Amino acid sequence: MLAALHGWVGRHRVVVLLAWVALTAASIPLALKQSDHLTGGGFAVDGSDSQQVEREVLAAVPVDFRPATLGAVLVAPKGTPLRDYRAAIAALRAAAGPTPHVAFVSQASDIGLFYARTKPGRPVVIPLLLDADEYHAPDVAKELRKRLHLADEGGGRFGGVQLHLVGSGALWAGMVDLTKDDLAHAERVGFPIVALILLVVFGALAAAALPLAIGGVSILITGALIALLARHVDLTFYVPNMASMIGLGVAVDYSLFVVVRFREELRDGADPVTARATAMATSGTAVLFSGVAVVIALAALLLVPTAAIRSMAVGAIMVVLVAMLACATLLPALLAVLGRRIGPAKPSPGAFRRWSVVVTGHPKLALGAALAILLALAAPALGLRTGDGALRQFPKDNETRKGFDAARAVRGPGDGAPLKVLVRARDLNRSVAILRADPEVTKTGVRTRTADKRWIFLVVTPRHDADSPPAKALVERLRRTLPRGSLVGGDTAAQVDFNHAIRGSLWKIGVWILAATFVLLVVMLRAIPLALQAVVANILSVAASFGVLTLVEVTTKDGGYVDTVTIPIILAVVFGLSMDYEVFLLSRIKERRAAGADTRTAVLEGIASSGRTITGAALVMVAVFACFALTGVPVIAQIGLGAAVAIAVDATLVRLVLVPAAMTLLGEKCWWWPGGGGGQRRVARRTKGAATPAASA
Repeated sequence: MLAALHGWVGRHRVVVLLAWVALTAASIPLALKQSDHLTGGGFAVDGSDSQQVEREVLAAVPVDFRPATLGAVLVAPKGTPLRDYRAAIAALRAAAGPTPHVAFVSQASDIGLFYARTKPGRPVVIPLLLDADEYHAPDVAKELRKRLHLADEGGGRFGGVQLHLVGSGALWAGMVDLTKDDLAHAERVGFPIVALILLVVFGALAAAALPLAIGGVSILITGALIALLARHVDLTFYVPNMASMIGLGVAVDYSLFVVVRFREELRDGADPVTARATAMATSGTAVLFSGVAVVIALAALLLVPTAAIRSMAVGAIMVVLVAMLACATLLPALLAVLGRRIGPAKPSPGAFRRWSVVVTGHPKLALGAALAILLALAAPALGLRTGDGALRQFPKDNETRKGFDAARAVRGPGDGAPLKVLVRARDLNRSVAILRADPEVTKTGVRTRTADKRWIFLVVTPRHDADSPPAKALVERLRRTLPRGSLVGGDTAAQVDFNHAIRGSLWKIGVWILAATFVLLVVMLRAIPLALQAVVANILSVAASFGVLTLVEVTTKDGGYVDTVTIPIILAVVFGLSMDYEVFLLSRIKERRAAGADTRTAVLEGIASSGRTITGAALVMVAVFACFALTGVPVIAQIGLGAAVAIAVDATLVRLVLVPAAMTLLGEKCWWWPGGGGGQRRVARRTKGAATPAASA
């Protein structure tokens, strides 16, 4: 298939290039606005108690009887004139007027002005009426933030008064702006670093520019697709970061594999057309296998019953597919145009051959040392603690964080995100007694009977904020002790349900990834022991990643924990991306094996020919993830750190020590196939003397 596609692209390279140029140009304006329609919500769990409560409250409780979960806080020093407060309140009224699902309350503003006059210097909270559930409140707050220009320099400032939006929805809306800024910063830093690495790896500007161009084009087009898709379905604000982080690394790595093989063929005397054909038939096929493996691994995230995780998976899958398409069409067109101007590859350094001689010469020692190091790195994961919440994602000097802290000082930690409880009328007295007896409850209020007469609606104020462990423990406790059939909702309850959904889905994600990648490797390698070894090696890389992440987040930070969102994302991303180097190395080894070499010689030659490329590709991927690991949002930073560690471990300990040592010890058993190895003999006959899809980059 790739051979036919390569031939067509070579004959129509000008048309292909013009098509990509037009597509990229059309994508730029859309990509620049990809965050405009992203949601701050998407964390609802299908069928959960918290989701049911939100639906009941939205449908059957008048807005006047719902708790004020969205508002503004006005912060000003003593001596600030009342006209500044009035200007801030007028701006809030003007912003709320045209914004759907929110209403300004004149009486609340009058009370706010009274407190500003009688208690100067004390923050003033102005509640708003919100006609939306907890999951769509962030979108309402996002629109208000835009109208109030809170993300702009000096936004929300009215003389001596600084206006902030507060409430759980406002926190997640602020996260949209925060992740947008972090994405821009990571890309500004990441692209120059990747360019420098590529220049060192290739030693030629033209060759280094190709992978970077493929990466940039893939990210731009995916950004446009995100912008278009977000107009029709809910996509979380994490999607652009996820797509950019994975897209830059994957697109650069995939194109790097192809360009390296093309230059090697030029070095060995092939003409540009033949070199291009061989590169696409070998490296191009390896890229397709790797891309399919990544897509399969990421598809496991669709098993989580929440839109936020699913949309992150969709964003990542889109960028991988775009990168695969670019490598299959745009890259060979560019190679056809540039030809020999890219320059032949330098002679392979002997360091990787010397290293492989040492490893295969002492396989038991090498395998034991690699396993010991990997298990030591993984050991801290036994103490892994998970958690979540919006507030901890913000730096302390962030505008949204300052507003929340000011409101909490006035209203108390739990007042901004109370629990919403639905009980049967017959259970009201018993329920109220249980609530008032709980030490974590500071206030209980009976609001109203629902319109359908099925429920009594209660509002419960916890002693601690919505993200805190005591508040989450309260939710779990009330669900056990309240009369049967009662429902507990609210922001904290939604977080609890989200945690349960993630943890309950991990085994499904694990089984999906292990089974699917094993089958894919068996199809590609036609050697069951090799496929099994590859899966085990990937498990060790993932375990080491979680171990290091735990060590950094839990043991070095006061009360630190790994965000719940991070666990399934790292599991899918790392397992998928590790397949890049697995496919690249094993298919190179298989290529030598198919040419008649014994197992040890095939391993030696495979490492010698691929070691430099794997190292360069891993450096690119680690650099990309490290840039995101230094962002301000803990979720993205944790994903970046975990993936960077896993890729570094995978490209060194696993690919250069564990795999060659294990293959040397297994010997000819590596290639076992049902039927006494006939499958391998057929592969050898089919591949001997020619580049085929079974060979690699």
